[in-house]
Amino acid sequence: MSEQYVWDLQEADETQVAVVGGKGAHLGGLSRIEGIRVPGGFCVTTDAFRRILAQAPSIDDRLDQLSRVNPDDREAIRTLSAEIRRTVEGIAVPGDLAAAITRALARHGEQAAYAVRSSATAEDLPTASFAGQQDTYLNVVGPTAILRHVSRCWASLFTERAVTYRQRNGIDHRTVHMAVVVQQMVFPDAAGILFTADPVTGNRKVATVDAGFGLGEALVSGLVNPDVFKVRHGEVVAKAVAAKQRAVHALPAGGTQEVALDSQQQEQPALTDRQAVRLVQLGRRIETHFGRPQDIEWCLVDDGFQIVQSRPITTLFPVPETGDQENHVYVSVGHGQMMTDPMKPLGLSMWQLTAMVPMHEAGGRLFVDVTRRLASPASRAGLLDAIGRGDPLIRDALETVLDRDEFVPSLPDAGTGGLSAGGAPAPIETDPALVTELIGRSQVSIAALERDIRTKTGPALFDFLLEAFEEHKRVLGDPLSLQAIMAGMEATWWLNDKLQEWLGEKNAADTLTLSAPDNVTSEMGLALLDVADVIRAQPEVVAFLQGVEDDGFLDELAKLAGGTEARDAIEAYLDRYGMRCVGEIDITRPRWRERPTTLVPVILDNVRNFEPGAAGRRFEQGRRKAQKKEQDVLSRLRALPDGDQKADEAKRMIDRVRTFIGYREYPKYGIVSRYFVYKQALLEEAERLVQAGVLSEKEDAFYLTFQELHDVVRSTQVDGQLIQQRKDAFRSYHALTPPRVLTSDGEAVTGAYRRDDVPAGALTGLAVSAGTVEGRARVILDMADADLEAGDILVTPFTDPSWSPLFVGIAGLVTEVGGLMTHGAVIAREYGLPAVVGVERATRLIRDGQRIRVHGTEGYVEILS
Repeated sequence: MSEQYVWDLQEADETQVAVVGGKGAHLGGLSRIEGIRVPGGFCVTTDAFRRILAQAPSIDDRLDQLSRVNPDDREAIRTLSAEIRRTVEGIAVPGDLAAAITRALARHGEQAAYAVRSSATAEDLPTASFAGQQDTYLNVVGPTAILRHVSRCWASLFTERAVTYRQRNGIDHRTVHMAVVVQQMVFPDAAGILFTADPVTGNRKVATVDAGFGLGEALVSGLVNPDVFKVRHGEVVAKAVAAKQRAVHALPAGGTQEVALDSQQQEQPALTDRQAVRLVQLGRRIETHFGRPQDIEWCLVDDGFQIVQSRPITTLFPVPETGDQENHVYVSVGHGQMMTDPMKPLGLSMWQLTAMVPMHEAGGRLFVDVTRRLASPASRAGLLDAIGRGDPLIRDALETVLDRDEFVPSLPDAGTGGLSAGGAPAPIETDPALVTELIGRSQVSIAALERDIRTKTGPALFDFLLEAFEEHKRVLGDPLSLQAIMAGMEATWWLNDKLQEWLGEKNAADTLTLSAPDNVTSEMGLALLDVADVIRAQPEVVAFLQGVEDDGFLDELAKLAGGTEARDAIEAYLDRYGMRCVGEIDITRPRWRERPTTLVPVILDNVRNFEPGAAGRRFEQGRRKAQKKEQDVLSRLRALPDGDQKADEAKRMIDRVRTFIGYREYPKYGIVSRYFVYKQALLEEAERLVQAGVLSEKEDAFYLTFQELHDVVRSTQVDGQLIQQRKDAFRSYHALTPPRVLTSDGEAVTGAYRRDDVPAGALTGLAVSAGTVEGRARVILDMADADLEAGDILVTPFTDPSWSPLFVGIAGLVTEVGGLMTHGAVIAREYGLPAVVGVERATRLIRDGQRIRVHGTEGYVEILS
């Protein structure tokens, strides 16, 4: 009976995490790999831990209390976790359990020195490493000391940091148990960590070895800087030897101490190049066994390596799966679509099914493979030019990859496929009737979709949707629509280039496009000012909205004085714009129509910060400013040599840009309008699956791809485990930062601006809307947290069209993601807001409330206080 409390390490493998914990399972797995040496030892299983906890019922009550504590309440967590630890350490180890441990020690050498190491069931997981969350004790000698340290390891499941980590990751304390690894102590000449992929760049072909003298503790605890070796294809490609002043050594009677190294040894590398290469070969073998890049703790004893731990590296951005061994270069879709958050599986697959180019998924984000277009010189120039106009950082990253020897093969010029077709579309007349016609075509197509989808359910709905996606792509690829978008953009570029050349003026088109007609996104911001006008006149409604928390508030409004008008105004707004939301390219994100509370803080800001009639005045002011700028530019041009001709050309381009630039926003509005129709139909289908007992809640459908959901509807069966795995994976993707450019080696290439005209200390970005403004920075990550005063500058990771209602109330804009023609930039120009986008890590480098100055013409941001 007692033997289930102790397993030999050799008996365990990765499938037995529930019995021996993450560390024990990995060590067991490692000890089975040919050529890998693991110090011998045994595991005290989770059965033993459960038996100990059962002897103290008071722990149960405390766990109950803990589960109710807010993860930010440090004091409560500290107190409760300390009480649990004291209780666990105070429980006497029962006789039969103590005997089983002592017998195992006798087999391995009773007076030998051991490392006693925590091995929790939730650690070294692919999605959460829990590194350093529990305790390890080195050089423990004799049965009494070992039993005492086993108790300490059990208690370390409840350190304050471990408890907080679980709460933040949504892991229930009761589901995690603690095993303990008791392993023969190794007294190494050198020790350290091997990453089988470069932890900084993510490159899977480059391994990094950190090495120091003595026990690895000195490195892990940050006591010394390690020597660092980078190894690629079996050779050391870079090496930095650190001055290592100290090392940690074991004491004969137990425990460890720091020792100073003599000056000669300090400068010596802890490994030879040959040893570093040999170690990486062992690491590659381990990586192959576990099937993913590993973070490995190693010891060097008499020129032989012993492995004392291996866990997955959880911080790497995953690589899209291709099934071939070729090199690939991927560009992030999220950076172009202003949505770098992870998407749920249904959202990813719907975007893939309705996109104009093939897209690959990794880490909950989408990427386009541009390898073929980079390989052929003709399409390469066009691609770099198009991307560079939008996001110079992506262009620079692609050029960095192209500069590498032979990563991208050179192909003869072939037909182009990918991000945008080669060659400009045929020009069209500057005729506002064309825009009216395009908008009409889109509305007719959406009305037909709404009408035809009503009668479809079950598998027939999915067949219908696959046809609807073809119509969706037909509308998106309408040649006239593409010509109109290009006409507006090319006229903008022409004006900026020529007016800088002729008049020395930067970004002149920014003023010339103020209040351009037919811009559905800027109209959406102004329309919410009109809603605020209706509400401002009703004090009871304003007071009520200040306390609104739940989405049923619209029905409540009718009971108040003036509430019916207020409700009608909000409803009319939702009828026109309710399909929008933050991150709207992911169909699973809640739309305003589904969660109207999102708009309440913005409406209240508008009530507070504006006077009645603000929308009309704003639009008119912009229109007049643009008109005045046009007259000014044309009269200055006429004074130049060949002035009349220049003025005539400029006038033609100004008319062109004003005719077409607003339409730039319409196709996205059309996509999102369709998405809401698809979503409502799919949610009704999911609701039927809930009624039939197939799904436990309708949102579970979001964790299946479109095809998988189709299969579930057909078979009325679902794999509940798959949904749970997808939920865990989605949660883990939030911790990953998607790169602008990613290679098939896993390298995240960031790109740089390479500018020398920016003052020291300023944050560099892309100038997208002219002007300079100084004000208070409001760092806002979620639109529902908006609390803006007139003159504030909005600082946020990305803005899609759903943010534009905030733009009417701010003085400037700074985002981490974006390009010249992304939505935030277009709307900032429409409203005349100085804006700088593509400012790396802006929301971390700028603190909420700081005074900043935004240089929207030059493309940088100064932090003033």
